[in-house]
Amino acid sequence: MTAAPQPAGPNRPPRPVEDRRHMIRRRALTLLIIVLLIGIPAGYLVISANQSRDSGKDKEAKYSATGLTAGWPSKVQRRLYQVPIPHPADRIAYYETNNWKTSRLYVQFGTTAAGLDAFLTGMGVTRGDLTKGHVTIGARDQKVSGWRFPDDGRWWGLVHRQKNPAPTQDVVVNLSNPEHVMVYVVSRTVP
Repeated sequence: MTAAPQPAGPNRPPRPVEDRRHMIRRRALTLLIIVLLIGIPAGYLVISANQSRDSGKDKEAKYSATGLTAGWPSKVQRRLYQVPIPHPADRIAYYETNNWKTSRLYVQFGTTAAGLDAFLTGMGVTRGDLTKGHVTIGARDQKVSGWRFPDDGRWWGLVHRQKNPAPTQDVVVNLSNPEHVMVYVVSRTVP
């Protein structure tokens, strides 16, 4: 049975009636387009949410760690806290703390005599600014970092104060082996 043609409008010719197969095909195509327009973005959001959650867990693990972590601080951290770790350097470890009042980066590394000079020059100070027996890293920062500086005369230290927003750095150096020195730095910024 065929349906009667649609009535023609003032400027429209009569439209032929759509047969059943064509109507089913058109509806299937419409359904497919709707699924693609909604399903793909929804799938993307689910994948993105899972990745974001996993990233958050990684960051939470990183920032909930306490104490020094072996490895290099990021370039951004080194630039922000102005800690120019020289090459060569070994036994590198760092730890960052942040709160509403102060952000701190704790860094330790071993280097050569030339590496120490390069580090100090990069900070804008010289070896002559170090004071023998002067442990500049306080008890609070020693507790946070796990560092101990016994009073045995092998420590040299300096405080490099800078105008805000540049960080202030407390540096302690073990010069008992002049060819392989250990450097300990606490660099702090005030947000």
